[in-house]
Amino acid sequence: MLSHAADLFAERGPAATTLRDIAARSKVNAGLIFRHIGNKEAVVAAVLDQLADDLIAARDAGSSREEVEARAERSWKVIARALLDGYDVGRLQHGFPNVEQLVAVARERQGDEYAARVATADALALQLGWRLFGPFLRAATGLDDPHAGPVPEPPPDVLGDHLADPRGLQRE
Repeated sequence: MLSHAADLFAERGPAATTLRDIAARSKVNAGLIFRHIGNKEAVVAAVLDQLADDLIAARDAGSSREEVEARAERSWKVIARALLDGYDVGRLQHGFPNVEQLVAVARERQGDEYAARVATADALALQLGWRLFGPFLRAATGLDDPHAGPVPEPPPDVLGDHLADPRGLQRE
């Protein structure tokens, strides 16, 4: 059921998805969802946690890059739509294991907790910005002009490349 809810949230956002929509897609009774999970906010929280766990499981299992990217994209779409719909994702999601792994990588490179967290946030913002707003960014900056040449997509491993000290926050 959470997988179907995630699909619906990614497609149209939580605000435009009812418990009945989720129930219909899952072929269960809406009352069953309410009884076992709760209201829609509880379903959003459960979906966010499920997506985070699903992504970390794929990464830890050594799944293909394509599989990990597909799971990450699904997660990011749900997060973006939930945020745009006014859900407090930071409060609803109970853990951020994928981001914590990235913070750990940055911490090894920097040795400073604050700088590692800022570097991770910056790297994620860059990655998410291009993935979610790429068509707009290309059009707004003129990069969609056919005479400008192709604009390469940011590589999936760009996060690792950007976990340096982008703002000069590393303390001596």
